[in-house]
Amino acid sequence: MKKQFYDQLAEKSLDGELLLRPQCIEILTSKDIELLPLVDAAFTVRKKHWGRDVTIHIINNVQNGQCSEDCQYCAQSRSSKAEIDIYPMKSDDEIIKEAEAAYKSGAFRYCMVFSGKGQAESRIEHLVGLIKEIKARYPIEVCVSPGFVTESQAKILKNAGLNRLNHNINTSEKYYPKICTSHPFAKRVETLNAAKNADLDICSGVIVGMGEGEEDVVDAALTLRSFKNVKSIPVNFLLPIEGNAIVKANRLTPEYCLRVLCLYRFLNPEAEIRIAAGREYHLRDLQALALYPASSLFMDGYLNAKGSSRTKTLQMIKDAGFTIKSDQSLDALIENEHNINVASKNEKIQMKRFDDLHPSFKKI
Repeated sequence: MKKQFYDQLAEKSLDGELLLRPQCIEILTSKDIELLPLVDAAFTVRKKHWGRDVTIHIINNVQNGQCSEDCQYCAQSRSSKAEIDIYPMKSDDEIIKEAEAAYKSGAFRYCMVFSGKGQAESRIEHLVGLIKEIKARYPIEVCVSPGFVTESQAKILKNAGLNRLNHNINTSEKYYPKICTSHPFAKRVETLNAAKNADLDICSGVIVGMGEGEEDVVDAALTLRSFKNVKSIPVNFLLPIEGNAIVKANRLTPEYCLRVLCLYRFLNPEAEIRIAAGREYHLRDLQALALYPASSLFMDGYLNAKGSSRTKTLQMIKDAGFTIKSDQSLDALIENEHNINVASKNEKIQMKRFDDLHPSFKKI
């Protein structure tokens, strides 16, 4: 493709013009589209709205397992046989201490995630106290993923100072019955509408690699675009967790993952596109390139799976020429991580030995 093609993608996105569906599919599949010019075009859009800032999110899995839903991608669902630690809601003290740790590690937003279908009124009131306490102590934004909520519950959380409510759509409406049967796609849209009507900013994303087609990836992006207050879009790439009903991630090469991130940037130019679960596993050595279409990432892992160390994540951000949205210095955070990380202290240059220098001498 000529440079004009990539320039037009960026220009249309910046002008708020919706890309045609065939063009969206082309971005995901065409061999004529080169990866680096595509990433550069997405970066033009990202830079306009986000500059070189990266917002770091840290998840607190405040309640784990015992979920009544059968979401086939999730280790906490009733359909999963994955080995996880099951526990009820953590104590307030533990949750607040983890909020402090998140802030001190450079996180811009602290995300509390609950398992289960929804929350009782008593739990919502409990959350009100936690949100107020965290925000009173630390200059950090708070996001909650409570499952399904009503409009009145969303308003209560909004009035408590909640910055965002997370509720992922995960895939297209058409494909949704293939990944979950215990509730319909419309139920998720109902929660997004409840948050929207409560004037609460929304974080809602997808999981790519569950067997869906390119049309589904596009449809999900367009659904998110239709909600004007979806400020944050985590793009997850399916992690093959043993015991889940869906284990095999289809077609998730590093290049395809980057194409998905670019598409989501073009279709949702002002949103905080986040590289979520599967970043390390599927993007591999191309992780840093993902920061050009995306403006956010998770640090310290995901719900039930570990991620890269803080040192590696922070160093990757710096090495790629980006900064973090924080009142703390990226350089200071990296230095601190090196100082407290024993493994980092032991990372010395490994010198070649005799066997390395004379490989033909090695015994078979």
